[in-house]
Amino acid sequence: MAWIYLLIASAAEIVWAYSLKASDGFTRPLMVGLNIAALLVAVWFLVQAMRVLPLGTAYAVWTGIGVVGAAILGVVVMGESASPMRLSAIAIIVAGVVVLKFAES
Repeated sequence: MAWIYLLIASAAEIVWAYSLKASDGFTRPLMVGLNIAALLVAVWFLVQAMRVLPLGTAYAVWTGIGVVGAAILGVVVMGESASPMRLSAIAIIVAGVVVLKFAES
């Protein structure tokens, strides 16, 4: 169950990062509300996951999934660069998250 909580926390972190950018410096109230709600959900589920998972593993996986998800969302939705160097960096983060998951098993 801890891994499911961690996935929910990670998804909420992606929403948090997107809404942070979309809030345009906290000038768009709907995006600010979404940002705050997503942050609360992300932290709550992260705390629940950390009740079982080690700190280093849980935090690294949470941030790793958040970074990759936000980067992909930036490329797909916001038209950000999809350069080979950037995609390689994302792949390295994914590999690290996978290794941490199997190291925990």
